[in-house]
Parts: sequence; C-alpha cells; structure tokens
Amino acid sequence: MTETQKIKVLLVAPRSPMIGGQAIQAARIYEGLISEDEIEIAIQPINPQFFPALQKIKFLRTILTSLKYIFDLLLKIPRYDVIHIFSASYFSFILAPTPAILISKLFGKKSILNYRSGEAKDHLKNWKRTAIPIIRLADSVIVPSGYLVDVFSDFGIEAKAIFNFVDADKLIFRKREVVRPVFLSNRNFEELYNVSCTLRAFKIIQTRYPNAKLILAGDGKERDKLKKLVGDLKLENCEFRGQVTPEEMGRLYDEADIYLNSPNIDNMPNSIIEAYASGIPVVSTEAGGIPYIVDQNRTGILAGIDDEKALAEGVFRLLEDKGLALRIAENAKEESQKYQWPAAREKWIEEYKTLAK
Repeated sequence: MTETQKIKVLLVAPRSPMIGGQAIQAARIYEGLISEDEIEIAIQPINPQFFPALQKIKFLRTILTSLKYIFDLLLKIPRYDVIHIFSASYFSFILAPTPAILISKLFGKKSILNYRSGEAKDHLKNWKRTAIPIIRLADSVIVPSGYLVDVFSDFGIEAKAIFNFVDADKLIFRKREVVRPVFLSNRNFEELYNVSCTLRAFKIIQTRYPNAKLILAGDGKERDKLKKLVGDLKLENCEFRGQVTPEEMGRLYDEADIYLNSPNIDNMPNSIIEAYASGIPVVSTEAGGIPYIVDQNRTGILAGIDDEKALAEGVFRLLEDKGLALRIAENAKEESQKYQWPAAREKWIEEYKTLAK
C-alpha cells in the first residue's frame, strides 16, 4: 500500500434498529472517521434489514438474517484492507464475529476483533472450544477497558485497550452547587444490570428523603417485574421514561443530580462516562470493569454488588457532604477527557495503519 492510498476499513457491527452501546460506539467511530483523508470507512450491519414482513417471524428472521449477513460479508470483505469486527459473547459471538473472522481469513484480510462484553470471563471459561480458537485467528484483539485486557490475559490472549468514548457535544455540563435527591438510572431492564437493586436502594433513600425522585430510562425483559417491585416497595416519585435515544439522553442527565448504577456484571459502561461529562456524581456497584474507571471517593463512590444499603449510604454521603460531591464531580469531569473522540481517533488510525502495512 502506498502512502497516498486510503486504508479501506469495514466496520462489522450492530446498527439501528438494534439499540445498545455497541451500535452507538460503531456509529460514533464511523461518524468520526468518515471525513478522514487517510481512511475510507463503511459499515456492514450484523443485523441487515430486508423483507420486513418475513423478519417479523421469529425463527425465520434468525435464519434469513444470518444468510443475508454471510452473503454480504462474502461480497464486501474482499474490497477492504482491514475488517473491524464488533463482538459480544455467547451465541452472539458465534452468529456475528465468527463468520466475519473466518471470511476475513479466507480472503487474506487483516481483522480486528473488538470484543466488548462484560461477560468475557464466563464466556471464555465455559465456551473455550468455540471462542478461544476463533479469537486467536484475529490479527488484533482490541477491548474497551483495562479490565478486559486483564481478563483476556488470564486466558493467554494479548489484547489492547482503546477506550469507549462519549459525544460530549450532546451532553449538558452543569455544576451542581446544591445536590438534590433526584436520581437517574438508564441501564436496560435486563437481569445482569440488576435495576431492582437500585429500586431497593431508593426505598432506603426515601426513608430519609421522602420527596426523592428516581428517573428510570430504559426497557427490557424485566420491565414488568420492576414495575411490580415499585408497587410492592410503595415507592413514590418513580418515573419510567422508556427507551431514550442517545440524542435525548443529555437532557436526562441534566435533569438529575446523582447517577445510580447497580449491575452484577459489567465492562465499561458509557453511561458512567456520560455522567462524568455532565457533572453528575456517580454511585455504582463495583461490578466487572467499573473499578477500572471509577476511582473510589475521587471520581465516584463504589458499593458492593447487589448491596442496596451500601448504595444508599453512598448517596447519603453525597447529599450530606457538599464538598465531597463537588470534588467528585470536578475530578470526574476532568477524567472524562480521556474518553472523548480525539484520544480514540489517534489510536484507531494507528491500529489500522499498523495492520494495513
């Protein structure tokens, strides 16, 4: 490849209508690189949309989508220099990254496995035969956190970290001179995110602050269970806002004064970095990679997993110690600079250049 040639990069990743951190990060990388002089970039969705009527039929949808996806990979991969493949875990790993890595190998193309699941440890431990040999076929393994670098190292796989980044332009920074008992939780309603722990903590908080308010933004399989729990706990001022777009999320951070997060399993949640950039102090459980990005008592407050009492105590510290809340918010705002596009841009371009040589 000559110096004047653009490096052709194909992003293999989720796209709308799929909602989640991977789709958001893929879109941000694409938007950040589309105007680069050195890079020509395109996206191949892992969820190609076609024949809408047929895609409403559950099992038929999976078969047809997989066939269309593999056909698209066979057609497109030969045209690109570097194949940047987003990856989750378990069956998703088999359905999406595995074909992309194998077809990249078939055509002699360099591949990046961009593994993003906080469930990596369990995946690699219990799916060794299907996961580890495929991962080793990738020319580079990139993860979004130091936590996953350590997890992969435990399985003898070298990985490098390029952090997730947030779109700070869509967030509203506000210095909270007075911290009100107004809380935001915006994790999807799935078992691993344990939003029920946030609700139980909020019950404790309302015993001391009866007018406290909790905004819940998200959706998922546990929605009805969580709504029932709100009733069972007799919680007041609990607002379910439904699924919120990334464009609308900035307004919700601005509406709240403390960010609550209580997952059992996690990697590097973008929402914590968004809270940092918005000036909203974070109280979170210490699941997975969260301690790698939340420095206890400096950029946030950490509690034990599924420990609603410790979560509530962290909240009380912020509400009752103005100096602590301000220091944490200021430190977190400064920390958020590490997780913005300029830092990620330089690392991604360097990685593409290295592989394309």
